[in-house]
Amino acid sequence: MEQFEGRVAVVTGAASGIGRALATRFAQEGMHVVLADVETGPLADAHAALAATGAQAIAVRTDVAQEADVARLADAAYERFGAVHVLCNNAGVAAGPLRSRAWESSLADWQWTLNVNFMGVLHGVRAFVPRMLAGGDEGHVVNTSSIAGLLTSANPYNVSKHGVTCLTEGLEKDFRAIGAKLSASLLCPGLIRTRILDAGRNRPEQYGAGPDAASLPPDVRQAHAAFAAALDAGYPPEEVARQVAEAIRARRFYVLPAQPWLVDLVRQRMTDVIEQRNPTPMPFG
Repeated sequence: MEQFEGRVAVVTGAASGIGRALATRFAQEGMHVVLADVETGPLADAHAALAATGAQAIAVRTDVAQEADVARLADAAYERFGAVHVLCNNAGVAAGPLRSRAWESSLADWQWTLNVNFMGVLHGVRAFVPRMLAGGDEGHVVNTSSIAGLLTSANPYNVSKHGVTCLTEGLEKDFRAIGAKLSASLLCPGLIRTRILDAGRNRPEQYGAGPDAASLPPDVRQAHAAFAAALDAGYPPEEVARQVAEAIRARRFYVLPAQPWLVDLVRQRMTDVIEQRNPTPMPFG
């Protein structure tokens, strides 16, 4: 999809981080933008910032874990703009330290993470893709996984992102099999300067309180602190948005705005699989 100007983009998780950078980039490209996020105040701020540039944009408060919310988002987008050409299922959370072990994460941590990170993407696909296909225009779906969706660790975040990886690869295969004008990209960011580790600020009451860092094993606390420092030194979200825009234009599936050493870890894992070796231990999990 080479032409952006005058077309419509929907971005979830658009109030901050990668989502806001994507929404801003699409507006700069002349697109109409639908911003969705669960945080009302930051969502309003992001919308106001785009509107101040003259961009045509609307904001829709959306909890992607709720199918009905995503359906309302789709209705709002089509009612306002009549079409959707780019869909970015980007909203995501980390319920706790990314090196937590499977038995150390609470069932609530698993449920919240999977409901947002995986089911949120699935809800977006189900709500928008049939309409995008029916519209007959060329278009593109970008699902945000993570470099963690190409590496393995027994924590809710990695597991949820592997689900997104599998779903998105299958989605692209299905588009090609039916000769659709739609294509897909799998976005696997590495260390990006976002507030992903502060996702607990949006944790619904139904999942109870999040993990208490002080109660975690010392090695987990140490790994978490190292990961937080690495995020602070990571790539800016705007770099992710730049690479996504290029991938949409080039119809490129894999988008890896990740540090070279992280890409090397992916290569190591794939080699382990092919050569049937035991998994190589990974940093941060």
